[in-house]
Amino acid sequence: MNLGKVTGKVWATRKDASLDGQRLLFVQPQSFSGMEVGGRIVALDTVDAGVGDTVLFVSSTEATVPFKPQPTPTDVTIVGVVDRVDHASGSWKPSPDGD
Repeated sequence: MNLGKVTGKVWATRKDASLDGQRLLFVQPQSFSGMEVGGRIVALDTVDAGVGDTVLFVSSTEATVPFKPQPTPTDVTIVGVVDRVDHASGSWKPSPDGD
């Protein structure tokens, strides 16, 4: 499971039929202390996340689990919205405005 912040929306008028009605969002991966890690990725949203939300996402085979038994072509799926992070280096609450 990974942590990230939603930074934008992706619009796709042509896509695989199993993705009809599904939202695609840009996610900036973060460390559990809240620092950006790597580049932005596109994730399938299953929890109605919005821009500015800090989210949990899964990748690889685990990204398809929320859609079983129907196969869905996704590498990354958002599976939770984060309210607070408790980490060995301290606790923090995500700021929806990106600060």
